[in-house]
Amino acid sequence: MSKKYSIILLLLIIILAIGAGIFIYPLFNKLNVRPWRLGLDLVGGSHLIYEVDMSQVDKKDKDSVMNGLREVIEKRVNLFGVSEPRVTASKIGESFRLIVELAGIKDIGEAVKEIGSTPLLDFREVIYTQIEEKTNDNTKESIQFIPTNLTGRYMEGAQLDFNQTTGAAQINIQFNSEGAKIFEELTEKNVGQPLAIFLDNQLIEMPMVREKITGGRAQITGKFTIDEAKKMVERFNAGALPAPINLISQYTIGASLGARSLDSAIKAGAWGILLIMIFMVLYYRSFGVFASLALLIYVILTLSVFKSLSITMTLAGIAGFILSIGMAVDANILIFERTKEEIKKGLSRISAVEEGFKRAWSSIRDSNIATIISSVILYYSTSSFVKGFALALLIGVLVSMFSAITVTRTMLRVFTRATSD
Repeated sequence: MSKKYSIILLLLIIILAIGAGIFIYPLFNKLNVRPWRLGLDLVGGSHLIYEVDMSQVDKKDKDSVMNGLREVIEKRVNLFGVSEPRVTASKIGESFRLIVELAGIKDIGEAVKEIGSTPLLDFREVIYTQIEEKTNDNTKESIQFIPTNLTGRYMEGAQLDFNQTTGAAQINIQFNSEGAKIFEELTEKNVGQPLAIFLDNQLIEMPMVREKITGGRAQITGKFTIDEAKKMVERFNAGALPAPINLISQYTIGASLGARSLDSAIKAGAWGILLIMIFMVLYYRSFGVFASLALLIYVILTLSVFKSLSITMTLAGIAGFILSIGMAVDANILIFERTKEEIKKGLSRISAVEEGFKRAWSSIRDSNIATIISSVILYYSTSSFVKGFALALLIGVLVSMFSAITVTRTMLRVFTRATSD
């Protein structure tokens, strides 16, 4: 790579770092330009554990019910403006539980009340009316939804099925004997008209009634994918679940405690980075100066990625980020040690740098790939704080590879000829 190209690339990296530094500066929080999203342990909030009553649910339907409940509760939590609600399902022995983390929520009492209520599934008639506009002769059609007596408590469950002719996904629903009578009267009254289905007052489907349906069994067909059909089944089963959840545990983290935790984490990270930079300069001298500058750029770029993706920062996430700093420094150490070996062999400094990068790359690549694989496994096989740790570590490692291979290497290519040990 030519010296001129290296200088241009270094200038672009510096401009990128300056822009990223401005982006992550706390002033932007006050301007509401993509503010930082902080987790429960940093801004305070509540941790709620609900136990799900599965006594009236068939074994084969339990997973579907849990997924449906989790989705319903996530939507309810979002109504309270929580910065990053987390709703996860777990099983301890024969006990099914939902864990709800609410960061920064103000009215926790109202949230607990709303979250703990039974998901309401109900069927409504659809009435179309014509409204004449005064400004012109056009008419506008409006839709009214008329509540009926048919609700989720009359449902025995829903299952995903496939049309034997077309293979298209469809949903089979089953009502109990009382619900079957109500459903029969409702479909007879609305033949040729749609019937709206609501969950927690939100419209989830509006299938057309083609004929009077007897026996309490019905099929919902439409142009939806298998995943969409599965999600609809989960919603039906959540709305049909009697006495679904009970709050069994709650603890609250105060905002002041979260602020102290954040302050301690920032100070620990800053001192750690400073000590690493001092060590690199003292041990590697001119090489250490370039590594320290590359480390600062790495920190700025990584934080900008966290903020641009609106990733919720937790103490575990900060720990993952700090660990990734170690990975970034480790890459530089491998490169510098290889470079020193080449210098001892008599190569010029610029040749030694290029050879050092080539020889160190395989070790850097393999160690980072191993960390990336571990992070992905942790992210998809765990939940809550461990998932935040894994995500921060994954992003940090990816950026550290760019920092070591591109930033440090470009600096050395530009300045190596003018430096001495």
